[in-house]
Amino acid sequence: MQGPDALEVVVAQLEGFEAPAGAWETEILPARLAEYEPSWLDEQCLAGRIAWVRLRPRGGRPNGGERSVTPVRTTPITLLARRHAPLWTALFPVADAVRLGPRAQALADYIRANGASFFDELVAGSGLLRSQVEEALGELVAQGLVTSDSFGGLRALLVPSDRRRPGPGGRRRRRSLLFGMEDAGRWALAQRARPAPSGPEARPEAVEHVARRLLLRYGVVFWRLLEREADWLPPWRDLLRVYRRLEARGEIRGGRFVAGFPGEQFALPEAVGMLREVRRKPASDAWVSLSGADPLNLVGILTPGPKLPALTGNRVLYRHGLPVALLAGGEVHVLETLDAASQWEARKALLRGAAPAALVDLA
Repeated sequence: MQGPDALEVVVAQLEGFEAPAGAWETEILPARLAEYEPSWLDEQCLAGRIAWVRLRPRGGRPNGGERSVTPVRTTPITLLARRHAPLWTALFPVADAVRLGPRAQALADYIRANGASFFDELVAGSGLLRSQVEEALGELVAQGLVTSDSFGGLRALLVPSDRRRPGPGGRRRRRSLLFGMEDAGRWALAQRARPAPSGPEARPEAVEHVARRLLLRYGVVFWRLLEREADWLPPWRDLLRVYRRLEARGEIRGGRFVAGFPGEQFALPEAVGMLREVRRKPASDAWVSLSGADPLNLVGILTPGPKLPALTGNRVLYRHGLPVALLAGGEVHVLETLDAASQWEARKALLRGAAPAALVDLA
């Protein structure tokens, strides 16, 4: 797809998918949007159409030390339509008290007392240094406790501090218009709905929303496919009730659409037509290289062989719709017998990332 207006359509298809924070703008979105620009996502977030959040709270610090591990780059982040946020957060119980480092706790207390705040307000109000506020925000993001108006705040946390745009009066080490904490807008505590005691089953509208998003994402849904999704999704038995009801209404189709997998399968009507069209087309020789963090990393799930870990640095190369090579742990593994010329082309395509030039620091 092309253009900034297409971003909202792509996010609607990927809504609820959990991917490392560093993969969204370097791999997943650029693979679907030609000439992707970071400003597109910032504008949609600032307009209140799209939000980013860690849906599943981390739940506690791994040790009792004062410095907690905050791997923001690998933190599982979800993009979603802001108006749908209550439906997704309804799938989780209210998080228990999370043990935070003293600086992160001080910052969380300040936001709780003063409401959504800009970065300079956090620095002035908390009494912490800029670098300490950035570190504390990283911990709060990793714990799923805060989010910001724009994606720019998360983007700034993903790069080393010496590559961020300095604040007023600071010395600029790199020319960058992307990595400033001042671009985040306001930082606020992540709002979480309080589900009923009986859990997700008491939120049928949330389960139905998830079921419809999965259909929009894949076109065809069955239980094996959900291995690629987050383990906090409603169980298949709950989704199955929704799909049977939608089939009875005539909104979706039930049947056997993908051979080799047991259990019931459901598809959008337009997906059935697309499957038939793909069968009639001749095989394409195009190479399609995707990150291991991409939702289309279905190696070992829908295709034979071992699974490819869902890490940003891993890659899978498809041809004719089948995986022909993998990049895992920095090593290339060829899955099919290829001549020398094809092996060279495969290796070149496999190592080619999707990150725009402006975001090379995040790759």
